[in-house]
Amino acid sequence: MNYQLKIYCKTTALADLRSFLQATLRELKLSDKDQHQLTLAVEEVCANLIIHSHQCNGSDQIKLEVKESPEKIIFEITDKGKAFNLLDYEVPDLKKVVSEKRKGGLGIILVKTIMDEIEFESDKGQNTCRLIKWFRS
Repeated sequence: MNYQLKIYCKTTALADLRSFLQATLRELKLSDKDQHQLTLAVEEVCANLIIHSHQCNGSDQIKLEVKESPEKIIFEITDKGKAFNLLDYEVPDLKKVVSEKRKGGLGIILVKTIMDEIEFESDKGQNTCRLIKWFRS
């Protein structure tokens, strides 16, 4: 099954994203833990796109497609903002983050921990990020 949602690039749209993900993941009969973790990871990527790639420009959009099969779930996030490749992200020194009492900057670590695979591509101004979670029996 495939599920789709388009949201405008404003932080208030994150509530709609969260509701969509919760309803979709509940329908897919995932455990509560998996539902919460996957929602957190996808919301983190979308929030970063809205804030950093689109500067909260409410006329821009992000498209989310959820593709489900018995062995995996793929979250495909597409936008036309400033490209950010999660794969190039360098993990910050956690001791430095704590000592500086810095807020933020740890969400991508969380996404990489929750998801099994992350793919990124950019072509002619369109960026696609795929977050893949495998379900092994």
